Amino acid sequence: MPNNLALRMRPKNIDQVIGQKHLVGEGKIIRRMVEANMLSSMILYGPPGIGKTSIASAIAGTTKYAFRTFNATTDSKKRLQEIAEEAKFSGGLVLLLDEIHRLDKTKQDFLLPLLENGNIIMIGATTENPFFSVTPAIRSRVQIFELEPLSTDDIKQALQTALSDKERGFEFDVDIDADALDFIATATNGDLRSAFNSLDLAVMSTKADDKGIRHINLDTVENSLQRSYITMDKNGDGHYDVLSALQKSIRGSDVNASLHYAARLIEAGDLPSLARRLTVIAYEDIGLANPDAQIHTVTALDAAQKIGFPEARILIANVVIDLALSPKSNSAYTAIDEAITDLHKNGSLPIPRHLRDGHYAGSKELGNAQDYKYPHNYPEKWVKQQYLPDKLVGKKLFLMLTKPENTNAPSVLTKSELMNCLNNDNMVLSHFNSFHLMLKKEIAFLKKISFAPEIIFFKKLS
Repeated sequence: MPNNLALRMRPKNIDQVIGQKHLVGEGKIIRRMVEANMLSSMILYGPPGIGKTSIASAIAGTTKYAFRTFNATTDSKKRLQEIAEEAKFSGGLVLLLDEIHRLDKTKQDFLLPLLENGNIIMIGATTENPFFSVTPAIRSRVQIFELEPLSTDDIKQALQTALSDKERGFEFDVDIDADALDFIATATNGDLRSAFNSLDLAVMSTKADDKGIRHINLDTVENSLQRSYITMDKNGDGHYDVLSALQKSIRGSDVNASLHYAARLIEAGDLPSLARRLTVIAYEDIGLANPDAQIHTVTALDAAQKIGFPEARILIANVVIDLALSPKSNSAYTAIDEAITDLHKNGSLPIPRHLRDGHYAGSKELGNAQDYKYPHNYPEKWVKQQYLPDKLVGKKLFLMLTKPENTNAPSVLTKSELMNCLNNDNMVLSHFNSFHLMLKKEIAFLKKISFAPEIIFFKKLS
């Protein structure tokens, strides 16, 4: 019997697989393939420890195929050749190809015809998204399935099975407290291999009592884990999913969700990614609606990176809450994107002559810088003249802050003026009737914010 509990608990048939019901449940695709004995090569991808190897082992056990493993990083081409020869004589086998995204070209070229003739049923396993990390030649010959993270209940079920199964689990009696079992299931964050290893260490390092029973309490398992397993692969999908969820939660003004995803990144110790993403959010999603938020964000994150964790979490909390509750505007970023799109469409159009550099010799003869009107020479520091290239005259990339014509309504309101508008619907309608119809809803949102900015900008949309 293997010494490692995770190896002992590896499923021998498809019914013993923990979780992944969307693939191995009744009527689901992998189970149907196994039951019909119509196996095809596949790639399974997802976080470590959630059952990629287990599913491959279960498929082999259920179909009675020979089962071999190959690591793309550590095993040689010679090993792959030996597996190919065995498959030829045995009539086929299931090959678990671990770390398939690291398969070099020589091994790929050798593997491709084996996949074509069907002698080898390859089950590739990877923590990387195969649509980005696996070559198209292999992807076109396999089916790709994403494994879902295991729930806490899935982990607990597996651990209880290990405790009760005398053949695969422990040969002796183990008594574990409920809170200790819950701690392992939660702290390992869906990684079943880590959960098995933690339980194994806790049990094997505990002495049996007079009756031969080993009692496992919370203190024992906490010492066995030694650290939090709430970590993530900085290059994996999960990492970017958390960052994406953080930004979308802040954009949606959900403070609680924003703090949750920030906490996950804090626990992972990923301060650089947090700092970068929060800075982007401040300018992309808050933008001109609250420019002060950008100053606060950059200042706080600069300080956070200097002091590091654990104290940096305090600064991050302030930034996350501030950004989540701040009014939102993407007008600046959409305006520059439109300008870039326009540039790609029209190319570098000629700059009007009066805007060109007139300092070098001969520029005047070319007509450059002539008839340019210097705005500072005019009372309002503004004078009407053409700035855009001829082809783009009249193009509106950004809709300026403005006020309705023929009214005394300001385009910029102080906080007190805003409060007056909030208490007077008629004033809102008469002064802002040419503004976005959502204005009243936006104002109602601002009213809920105790620290609403002192100055509120209203943007005319059309």
